[in-house]
Amino acid sequence: MAAAATAPGALGILQAGRARLVAACCARLGPGWRLSGSWTVPRVDPATWARGRTPAAGGAAWRRGYSSEVKTEDELRVRYLEEENRGADLKERVKMNSSEVGPFVSKIRAVINEIANLPVPTIAAIDGLALGGGLELALACDIRVAASSAKMGLVETKLAIIPGGGGTQRLPRAIGMSLAKELIFSARVLDGQAAKAVGLISHVLEQNEEGDAAYRKALDLAREFLPQGPVAMRVAKLAINQGMEVDLVTGLAIEEACYAQTIPTKDRLEGLLAFKEKRTPRYKGE
Repeated sequence: MAAAATAPGALGILQAGRARLVAACCARLGPGWRLSGSWTVPRVDPATWARGRTPAAGGAAWRRGYSSEVKTEDELRVRYLEEENRGADLKERVKMNSSEVGPFVSKIRAVINEIANLPVPTIAAIDGLALGGGLELALACDIRVAASSAKMGLVETKLAIIPGGGGTQRLPRAIGMSLAKELIFSARVLDGQAAKAVGLISHVLEQNEEGDAAYRKALDLAREFLPQGPVAMRVAKLAINQGMEVDLVTGLAIEEACYAQTIPTKDRLEGLLAFKEKRTPRYKGE
């Protein structure tokens, strides 16, 4: 298992088998994966991620034990399930009675919302299957990249249910209402090329022999993000996310308020000084 980098601005990677999460963060999606383990993410920095897997394809997800809490003003602690407590697959769902299903799905939704609200850029790398909850997790990330051979879709209507982890809300925001309705109503599964054509993903790659083309692209994107000012990255994400939910005038006011948060920072002064001295800035997230 690889060690994770912990310095501010470092690209932290921790690997367990083929399941990898990368600073900035990059979540590898594939068949039979689920999130587990724990990690610490500094509040204003694309930081260190620990071992992780996504939900298994076909709707599997998390059961218990997920939580996030602010330990200090500068630290967000996120905990995931250990392997022995991993989430259910469809065979487990069949065994649930009606009273168990609602709370189970509520916990899935809470986990995905936590991912969506992380104060660092998130990248979903889809190299295998992202069906049902797997795609809902990817939709909660800021950026999605996929191999051309990947398969993704919200297939819940085939099971006489609907997406319950935010899919009915995030998919229309990503690709538009009409296309989202078509995909959800049909339970259609898209490959990487088709997903790129409808705007579901930002980049599509031919799969390589190692089966990690999307993951490698996500790492490249993460490395592009890491040199930037951590405070600026946090408030830029906040401005975009909140601004997309309101009218333009209100959105511009949100941008102004977010911009104001960068003015008193040491990083802003460091950026100006580094530009003057023609050197790489040394940001500390302050």
